[in-house]
Amino acid sequence: MQIHPITGVFGAEITGVDLMTPLNEADATGLRDALAEHLVIVLRDQPIDAGQHRALTRVFGEPAVNPYAPGPAAHPEMTSIVKEAAERTGVFGGGWHTDLSFIAQPPGGSVLAAIEIPPYGGDTMFLSQQAAWNALPGPMQDLLDGRNTAHVGKPYGVKWAPPIEEQAMKGSTKRNDPEADKERWHPAVLTHPVTGRKGLYINPTYTLRIEGMSEEMSRPVLDQLFAHCALPEHCLRLRWSSGMVVIWDNYSTQHYAINDYHGYRREMRRATFNNDGLAAWAPAS
Repeated sequence: MQIHPITGVFGAEITGVDLMTPLNEADATGLRDALAEHLVIVLRDQPIDAGQHRALTRVFGEPAVNPYAPGPAAHPEMTSIVKEAAERTGVFGGGWHTDLSFIAQPPGGSVLAAIEIPPYGGDTMFLSQQAAWNALPGPMQDLLDGRNTAHVGKPYGVKWAPPIEEQAMKGSTKRNDPEADKERWHPAVLTHPVTGRKGLYINPTYTLRIEGMSEEMSRPVLDQLFAHCALPEHCLRLRWSSGMVVIWDNYSTQHYAINDYHGYRREMRRATFNNDGLAAWAPAS
């Protein structure tokens, strides 16, 4: 296994591993270690089928069904992410976010496989919440460390539901769910249980307010934090190729699917996984 960093901050491309054959323990351990170190790992030319996709996901944790975008009956943990060539709507995963941070136990990470991609466009951006934390001024770190933030599922609830013409994957996602409007509290700062590195756990799609502050009081602070997180120095941008597989740490990154390929079809297959959960990432006091 060879590891090739993508940026000087995070992300790595992995070569010398065949995901279409059963992984030995050394390779499985190597992939887990690479994910802990680099947060986003990329493997090209790996046209895995659904069974191989599930097996790879199990290297990192237990496959989990997305309650708002479940897969087919044969593979409910496999969300099919499709935008047809004729669609002019938003795209699933558009906007900076961390997957399902508004549920009680958000998934620890995801494994995304490219099935059909456009000739150009459709890139995915990632940002490192660890890099964002490291670059924060001390007073802002002091404000957030040991404090919780409230998350709500705006795209899936009732109160903040987007107009139907802007919704992606209509008919295959669960919408207008009152449960998604309920506040779920999670630590604003997490500590990686393997590397010991701290990182923010916030995102503009789902994070609503800071503990001890109203939504109105929280807004300018959160907006400042969201802009800080998305600084180019904290980001990488991946251009997809057919058969490419990307695995990311959902507790240490945000991602953004870019919607710039109208007129072309794009199909991806994603599985999320549960690990030891946020309790294992409890912030250090």
